[in-house]
Amino acid sequence: MTSPISKISSLTIGTVESVAPDEIKVLLDIDSPRNTALNTGVPTPFPRINSFVLLPNESGAVVGIVVWLGVERSAYPKRQGLKDFGLIDLPFPLRKMAVCPIGTLLSEKNKWRLERGVQSFPSVGDPVILPTREQTIAIVTGQGKDSRVPLGTCPIAHDAPIAVDPDKLFGRHLAVLGNTGSGKSCTLAALVRSAVESAQKSIKKPEIPAGAEEAQSGQDNPNARFIILDPNGEYSKCFQDLGAGCRVFQVPPLTNTDAAEFTLPAWMWNSSEWAAVAQAAPRAQRPLLQEALRNLRSNKQITLTIENRLRARCKSLKSYLLQFAGTGASGFPSNNNCGQQLSRFIEDITSYCSTLTGDIKTRTERAAAAITQVVDSRKWTSGGRTGFNDFGDNDLNTVDQWIENILQGFPQGEDVGTVNEDSPLPFDPQVLAEHLESLAMQEGGSASQFISTLTMRIKGIMSDPRMNGVINPDSSISLKDWLDLHVGSDGGANGPVAVIDLSLVPYEILHLVIAVSSRLILESLQRYRKHNNQNLPTVLVLEEAHTFVAKRLPHGDDIPSPADMCRGIFERVAREGRKFGLGLVLSSQRPSELSETVLSQCNSFLLHRITNDRDQELISRLVPDNARGLLRELPSLPTRHCILLGIASKVPALVEVKHLEDGQRPESDDPDFWNVWTNEETRPIDWDKITSDWAGSEAGADGDSMQEGGDAQ
Repeated sequence: MTSPISKISSLTIGTVESVAPDEIKVLLDIDSPRNTALNTGVPTPFPRINSFVLLPNESGAVVGIVVWLGVERSAYPKRQGLKDFGLIDLPFPLRKMAVCPIGTLLSEKNKWRLERGVQSFPSVGDPVILPTREQTIAIVTGQGKDSRVPLGTCPIAHDAPIAVDPDKLFGRHLAVLGNTGSGKSCTLAALVRSAVESAQKSIKKPEIPAGAEEAQSGQDNPNARFIILDPNGEYSKCFQDLGAGCRVFQVPPLTNTDAAEFTLPAWMWNSSEWAAVAQAAPRAQRPLLQEALRNLRSNKQITLTIENRLRARCKSLKSYLLQFAGTGASGFPSNNNCGQQLSRFIEDITSYCSTLTGDIKTRTERAAAAITQVVDSRKWTSGGRTGFNDFGDNDLNTVDQWIENILQGFPQGEDVGTVNEDSPLPFDPQVLAEHLESLAMQEGGSASQFISTLTMRIKGIMSDPRMNGVINPDSSISLKDWLDLHVGSDGGANGPVAVIDLSLVPYEILHLVIAVSSRLILESLQRYRKHNNQNLPTVLVLEEAHTFVAKRLPHGDDIPSPADMCRGIFERVAREGRKFGLGLVLSSQRPSELSETVLSQCNSFLLHRITNDRDQELISRLVPDNARGLLRELPSLPTRHCILLGIASKVPALVEVKHLEDGQRPESDDPDFWNVWTNEETRPIDWDKITSDWAGSEAGADGDSMQEGGDAQ
């Protein structure tokens, strides 16, 4: 029988030479394994970078990960029981390694358990031993709820299974980072599939009484909610065999027979999103835009009645007179221009009086008579010419008071209840530009000039046939139906995964579509918690995150762009999503271009091969010091291999993501250049069809007719 002391002695491979909080130097024994260790019970490669060693102490054993191996010239080791006979020893090559402490391995009821942190560091001279197979598996494999969703295996730990706790992984946000072709998309697909399948297997099926099988059949589906925003169209066919199936949405024209049309009506946009896509100036244009949205959402229309024309005319003159405040209109041509403006105003309001009735008519007639007296007092005629003397400040104040008297006769605002410019109430977006013009006319002054560019941009957006299928669809959809389709129905009856294929969305509104969809998802979960006092766990997955959550760049103006708005909503999701059950999963090939706010809120990382030095530098600042040695392996990681670190894993671990069958992989394979070049695969070309679809069917037909006319000539 082997004693504990002799067992530890048989596993000893060296002694501690120096100790620091982030690194322990180890001097390997001369007779320690040089390639493969057999004393652990099974053949174990040693020494190896990223392998584990143990440093026993009074509380268990400190777990260290090997981050450096080397040979240093040292004095020849002392020979026990032999005299030196005055010989001079030459330098002797001794193997050394650097170990980074990552946790403490504890023994409980004949089972091993890893605990984060180090309670007691070793001292110089303490032994360093190899972990057994059971200890190695305990280091990388969680227990209980920490290992509910399998992700893959650990190739440096006897292919031990790597599993994670979904509450920690998704609840505190996850970033999947790596170069193009390193396997990010397959990792995402494998993670979503594994989470749904694990939930499916863990559902406790209640005893069903006879005759109630049909009523209970829906309870077998996992109530999971994964929403994948897919700008490249990779995930449409990955999850069709999961649970109740996968809901796929695509912008028309549909290229996937299993997909439904994706629509995001413009009435679902809030005022900030309208302002961003229409580039509304914050001071002159945005207030009118917000008022127009309030009116349309509350079914309040503005018509150009005589009363509205009178009010607009009065406001226009008040705006004109502001330039003479405190000084009056003195000197030519100011006095002459002011007199002409007042004369035209008198003519206009006098003509309105024939149609006006009641109090407003009386106010207008009295104002016209009083302003006429002011104008006549400054008017002169000489030699058939007419002009005006200077208008003093008192004269213009008198005119302003009579104009204000007219305006006080109009209703001072109307109560529209709780409807505001951001309320998701349906309206016809085609009439927004016209309604803005009516509001500007009512406002008077130079408001019409200020909003001309705004209305032109809105009309251009609403008339673009590429966008109409998304923002102004032929078929109407309610907000309730939109949430039911995209966030999911009660109990997850319509499937655990929704893939929104955005590959055909015009780039001009791509950021807007992603931002609005994400905002609607977040706000729906906020309101779910408000009404139910509990969260509805949902995971939002964003591919190509560096495009849509890019760093904030300095602007030349105060007008937010759709890209700014998109980054803003994801920063909000990253900060607030966990409170409402919304987890965020980002996939990016350029982490250095991502928003620092979003990336800093991610508590778990799956790191694939990364070769760019700026990206490596950024990641090294995000992760703990005890994992930086492991990150040196990032440039050499093979496909399907990644490093898992963060709150979802007690120790940084190298993971080989589980294999997916062909029908379960995203459509992200490399182009078949060689097979096409060598005619093993055919690629027929029909540019007429492509150009017609590109320019629109009508434009294509016009182009054909023009070509025929040109040939005839």
